[in-house]
Amino acid sequence: MSTRVQQPKAPPVGTAAAATLVLVVLVALALRPPFTAVAPLLEQIQLDLGVSNTFGGVLTTLPVVCLGAFAFVAPKLRQRFGDEKVLVGCLLVLLVGDSLRALGSIWTLLAGTVVAGAGIAVANVALPGLIKRDFPHKVPMITAVYTMCLTLGGAIAASVVVPIGAALASAWRAPLGLLALPVLLALVISLFALRRSSGAPPLPSSGGRLWNNPLAWQVTVFMGVQSAMAYVTFGWLPTMLQSRGMDPELAGLALGIQAAVQAVGSMSVPVLCHRLRDQRLIAVVLTVLLMLGFTGILVGPTAALWPAVVGLGLAQGAGFGLALTLFGLRSPDSDTTTALSGMAQGGGYLIAAAGPLLIGLLHEVTGGWIAPLVLLLACSAAWLWMGLLAGRPVQVPSVIGDETPR
Repeated sequence: MSTRVQQPKAPPVGTAAAATLVLVVLVALALRPPFTAVAPLLEQIQLDLGVSNTFGGVLTTLPVVCLGAFAFVAPKLRQRFGDEKVLVGCLLVLLVGDSLRALGSIWTLLAGTVVAGAGIAVANVALPGLIKRDFPHKVPMITAVYTMCLTLGGAIAASVVVPIGAALASAWRAPLGLLALPVLLALVISLFALRRSSGAPPLPSSGGRLWNNPLAWQVTVFMGVQSAMAYVTFGWLPTMLQSRGMDPELAGLALGIQAAVQAVGSMSVPVLCHRLRDQRLIAVVLTVLLMLGFTGILVGPTAALWPAVVGLGLAQGAGFGLALTLFGLRSPDSDTTTALSGMAQGGGYLIAAAGPLLIGLLHEVTGGWIAPLVLLLACSAAWLWMGLLAGRPVQVPSVIGDETPR
């Protein structure tokens, strides 16, 4: 069963809350570039390493699998080390992963992707719990800041990797290697933020009870379908646009613009959540935008390409922000938020991993984009169904102690 929304305790103020916000922003800026930077460079990577389209599919899908697989260990790490130390550790792991990918061989590229994906997966799960802990009355607003930083970091990376590669006469190794520099900066600054943070220890909890809760599963599938469509966009948007006649550099720029527009979409979530009693109407509006965006990009007139890219970016940014916001809104406390985040992101990203592979398979088998479009529209409809269920103003039971649903 689910419980009615409870009023949280007042959040901390002063330097502890400010340090938490700094940590959230710095970690968020570092999490998307390892994923969004690959798609614009994928053709160069394949040519340079002499690998097939199948390898390209593995390279774009492997990070999503890592996000799902490693998300399940995040709540246990949080129980042992606390939120802040886990996040700083994630930055260190991400730094190692980015550095490995720049070494340039097939195996270091794959190994670096796995290592980076592990760090990102754990950080993804830990951050919503940290936000719920220190900002329980401002979950939508702080989550919006988090998602905005995520999308901005991804947008900047997608837009600059191709020009940087051309300027440095390095097709892909140098651009991927330079992604380690902002992570290193974030790591250094985060160490200072860690000293000022509240560092409140998590309470003993049992997240296993969520696996029998229907609402927790609805949030999980909602997250998974949203992520599947997002990673289809990250991995295939440049290819889709090139098939419509756009040159590769402009297609990479379009991916960057689409990611930047997502930041605007993510900022709409707190405004809408503040005005509406639940989130079901938001899911309906965003589903319409998703369907129009994919349709315009794949089969619409050429003049509709850029409006479709922008509309899709707005919808996916808001949808991602909504999915993350639900972790806090559907949970009565920060420990439950982390447990729900671990379940939803672990299961959700494993669902999402099938998205890019299925789209690539359908495109290769049919030689066109009609079948992939049908699949994307079906995913949009499934996402709406889950949104209508997960958007209700109810909460999952607490995972702390022996609390039972009320």
